[in-house]
Amino acid sequence: MTLYSVIFYVVAVVIVIATALAITRPNPIHAVVYLVVSFLGSGILFFLLGAPFLAAVEIIIYAGAIMVLFLFVVMMFRIQKVEPKGYPWRQWGPALLCGVLFLSVLSLVAFRDPVGRATLQMAMVSPGDFGRFVFQKYWLSIEVISLLLFLGLLAAIHLGKVWKEKAEEED
Repeated sequence: MTLYSVIFYVVAVVIVIATALAITRPNPIHAVVYLVVSFLGSGILFFLLGAPFLAAVEIIIYAGAIMVLFLFVVMMFRIQKVEPKGYPWRQWGPALLCGVLFLSVLSLVAFRDPVGRATLQMAMVSPGDFGRFVFQKYWLSIEVISLLLFLGLLAAIHLGKVWKEKAEEED
């Protein structure tokens, strides 16, 4: 086993654990921090797999900008403590069924070709060519996404102001 494969598996385990912790944390600030760790690990995996541009995009855009936006939104909301009620038993059935189905398909895929004889074609493209392709062919989609993110930020600011005004009226 090479050093790269050891680093790959360690980072993969860290990503899975951080994502599981992000999903299960009752405190939203802690969940955002664990999600940042998961995104950083994904960036490291991209770098290990030979895609440094995607690694940089993952870290700068997702772990940086979007998670800071999430953090501000979470901090703007007035979150009240709610007693944990647990999960109803009727929600466990579909979740367990999906989990068993996923694990069975994953094991079929992993054990059908355990040696890894299937090879992937290597494709190299420069970041400039990638950027030209995306912004020439999918420019409208990118503009729509940026508009949606902007509207989400405005909605979060508006909700924060409304809740602040209600809190001042109650006091």
